[in-house]
Amino acid sequence: MAETQQGRDAGTAQRALDVAEALAQTRGFNGFSYAHVAAGLGITKASLHYHFPGKAELGEALITRYSERFAGALARIDDERPAARDRLEAYIELYADVLNGRRMCLCGMLAAEYETLPASMADAIIRFFDANQAWLTGVLEGGRADGTLSFTGDAGEAAQAVIGTLEGAMLIARPYHDLSRFHAAARRLLDGFT
Repeated sequence: MAETQQGRDAGTAQRALDVAEALAQTRGFNGFSYAHVAAGLGITKASLHYHFPGKAELGEALITRYSERFAGALARIDDERPAARDRLEAYIELYADVLNGRRMCLCGMLAAEYETLPASMADAIIRFFDANQAWLTGVLEGGRADGTLSFTGDAGEAAQAVIGTLEGAMLIARPYHDLSRFHAAARRLLDGFT
């Protein structure tokens, strides 16, 4: 019976993260409360506090889970796409898929609220972007070394530009509900590396 209760508790926590993630990706972290998450689950706020003592802990868990899933997606790209240009295209598609689901990058949304977030969440956001920059830097360096990508300057700075362009393209496409705006910016970005 303890395993059944533990499994149910883990299931409730994961469902709470699912609801909170959708809210954060569409409204921002400051745009929802525990009441919104509890209502989405059909449970009381007290039950939600059992799983996440406070909103900061919920936010940290959101970023951790999102970062782990993103890292897994990057590992799959590494396994499935040996060419640097293909890896860069696949990275762009990760962003497009999120936007296609009428959501924003979780850490991009949270970065907009950075100054209002608890320090532990702010640190986790920086770690997310640092990990993305490190991965992209490796892809860009590899592409420049094998001649499949071309760019001037530092690969780390180029990686920052990729992230900034994709996050910005998501923001601009969002109010128009027009994925083609994102794809146009992404195409120009990719063309700049060839």
